Amino acid sequence: MIAENSRLSELLNSSNLIDDEVLIARLMGASADPRRQEMVLDKGSAENVYVGQAVLDADGLAGQVIEVTTHSCRVMMIVDSNSAVPVQVLRNGTRFIAEGTGMLETMHLRHVAATADIVEGDVLVSSGLDQHYPPNYPVAKVTAIEKDPGQPFLLVSITPSAKLNRSRHFLLVRNQKKTVSGE
Repeated sequence: MIAENSRLSELLNSSNLIDDEVLIARLMGASADPRRQEMVLDKGSAENVYVGQAVLDADGLAGQVIEVTTHSCRVMMIVDSNSAVPVQVLRNGTRFIAEGTGMLETMHLRHVAATADIVEGDVLVSSGLDQHYPPNYPVAKVTAIEKDPGQPFLLVSITPSAKLNRSRHFLLVRNQKKTVSGE
């Protein structure tokens, strides 16, 4: 109970990093399909949850809502092989696309030029350019960079900041611009 209260406190403190309204949701289940990295949360249309809504945990970006029912929603996690997140290096602002690999602990960056200013240990945050995810929220950390001599791009492996296999509570971010404009 103490650990759960501590984790909820961390989650609420992390909401200070974003300007939008948030709703706390509890994990109800995860996909049993090894090809899908999805989870089900206990909030739905009755709480004004909508498709495309960003989902965060206390440590980082977790995913986005892809289906909504009255009292639950399905979330595609950022590590799903169909996920792509616009990110930027916190150190220098260089922008990339982070792609899911289908594995909980590993993602990669798409089309990183061999001359790019990126190093192991760099922290990646959401750029906000897709207007789904709040800007400047932690996404991942660069864990490995490989240069294949015959290829124009680096192979960059990253580890998600979110504790996708441990978190039980998440924040659903209500993008005020989207809800006001009706997009």
